[in-house]
Amino acid sequence: MIKRIDIAAYLAGEQCPLLDVRTPAEFEKGHIPGAFNLPLFTNEERVEVGTIYKQISPEKALLRGLDFVGPKMRSLVEEAQEIAPGGKIAVHCWRGGQRSGSLAWLLGMAGFDVQIIKGGYKAYRRYIYAYFDGLDMPMIVIGGKTGSGKTEILHALEEKGEQILDLEALANHKGSSFGALGEAPQPSVEHFENILFEALQSLDVGRITWVENESKSIGRVYLPKGIWSCMQKAPLIDLQVPLDHRINRLVSEYATFPVGILKEAFVRIKKRLGGQHLKAALDALEDNDFERATDIALKYYDKAYQHHTFSKREENAGPIWVQEVESNRAEIIADQIMLLKKSIEVV
Repeated sequence: MIKRIDIAAYLAGEQCPLLDVRTPAEFEKGHIPGAFNLPLFTNEERVEVGTIYKQISPEKALLRGLDFVGPKMRSLVEEAQEIAPGGKIAVHCWRGGQRSGSLAWLLGMAGFDVQIIKGGYKAYRRYIYAYFDGLDMPMIVIGGKTGSGKTEILHALEEKGEQILDLEALANHKGSSFGALGEAPQPSVEHFENILFEALQSLDVGRITWVENESKSIGRVYLPKGIWSCMQKAPLIDLQVPLDHRINRLVSEYATFPVGILKEAFVRIKKRLGGQHLKAALDALEDNDFERATDIALKYYDKAYQHHTFSKREENAGPIWVQEVESNRAEIIADQIMLLKKSIEVV
């Protein structure tokens, strides 16, 4: 049996395994989280069929496509059986056209109960953009200069029952020149939006969500407008953490990386540091004086934080609450700001 369903119905229902029949390159650029890639064509085959379609005729393109797909038909069915042993499966391509229709027909002939996502991946992308544009969720933003331990505090709040959204974990980046160290490769901008949408689906948008203070970009990815708007109008708790605490935390986090990699990170911010400060930082790294190198980096990052948080706040930005911190323990700080939460009006 084959039927067509909207992406909204698929996401809201009891989801069966989802097959993305686009090429590996298309899938890598961005896909519905949890989908399995079962491509009809390789990257090269897709290019060849598309070229024939444009330069010769759709009929010739169809025949060439059959040349490629015919020998794969058995393996496609067998792979689908492994993915969906229960026999119920959903499929999609880019627009919900020939590729998904062809595999749906094949799987239907093999006895599967098949759902075709109408409009394909393109419809999914439109759906999540509409979701982001209409997003209105209460948030509290945790701010503080580099090394304040915001991520640790965020997860300490989660352990205490608060609802959090860890944007840096989703982006695989901590947001600075050093932010990619120790992280998996970043997703594409497109796929970051997909996994962010999935993360939001697990949250209660009626409850307060705690997030870190971020800029619009985290490494090479960007926050969708709807999320950015919610963060901007949210109250911000600015943590005032002593410099020595911040230096110690950053040294413990980054001094384990090879000195060469740390030097590269410093060189990336050469224009902002200035040549003299860069040389001093590189010399400190050569001497394994990580505290000195960190102190030099913070002179730039502290100025950048002040500018971003106070000088560049948008017109609709929420109020700032200052919280002085003496402890270096995330759970204690989390308790402090949870007390502060009672005084904060969140809209």
